[in-house]
Amino acid sequence: MKRKIGVLVDNLHLPIKEGIRKAKEVGADGFQVYVTHGEMMPENLTGSALAELKALVADLDLEISALCGDLGKGFLNPEVNREAVPRSKKFIDLATALGVRIVTTHIGTLPEDENAPEWKAGVQAVCELADYAHEHGCVFASETGPEAPTVLLRFLQQVDTPGFGVNYDPANLIMLGPFDHIGGVHVLKDYIVHTHAKDGICLLRKPGGGNDFMELPLGQGGVVFPYYLGALDAIGYDGYLTIERELMKREGSTEIEIMEGDRIGDIARAIEYLRSFE
Repeated sequence: MKRKIGVLVDNLHLPIKEGIRKAKEVGADGFQVYVTHGEMMPENLTGSALAELKALVADLDLEISALCGDLGKGFLNPEVNREAVPRSKKFIDLATALGVRIVTTHIGTLPEDENAPEWKAGVQAVCELADYAHEHGCVFASETGPEAPTVLLRFLQQVDTPGFGVNYDPANLIMLGPFDHIGGVHVLKDYIVHTHAKDGICLLRKPGGGNDFMELPLGQGGVVFPYYLGALDAIGYDGYLTIERELMKREGSTEIEIMEGDRIGDIARAIEYLRSFE
């Protein structure tokens, strides 16, 4: 089976249009892109700029697999949500204008207790955004990682709208847990609309989070790709595997370090690696 492989184009560290062309050059079928800053922000991508981007994507025979609308603050704080919710609606509007079905984000680290105020604030905010997304033919998708898939499943069930889904990132589950990245596919099978192809290891698990971890090139970390891809096949997932290569490391502190590395080379090799399982 030929898999749809994408690239998180921001990871190429090139101007957007150059990055899109490079994604095509290295063999991707599509790409995901951040819309929270720079020329891809909704207020900057209007009129001729919007038309030019759509024409470039069409000319290269690519797809936009998803927009990334992660503001870095989550949705578990009502004060933050006063700004984050309307801002996220702008990302959904942009997705509609681009003909993109998925907007990804991080909702924040969910508490175990469903009665916690953070949990309730998150449900309220995400319900509003997911309903808005559904009205516009989109899905607002939370990325996996900081909590166990079973906890995220409970949250999804409370939101209970087809406008809310999951962007499944197996490496996040390993680095930030570690949680079962294979079994989690089956736990969240009804909600997975987009995935990241990323790898990494947990160096040290810390109570309360803030693990030490290292992101690694595909095939060099803890993600067991033959079984992970087999799990996606088993649930009938036929969407994108979008390669994310951030070169992240956290060790001995809560600060994330960005390491030196061959981003473009790692991404090109990741595409070849994923193709080897077809």
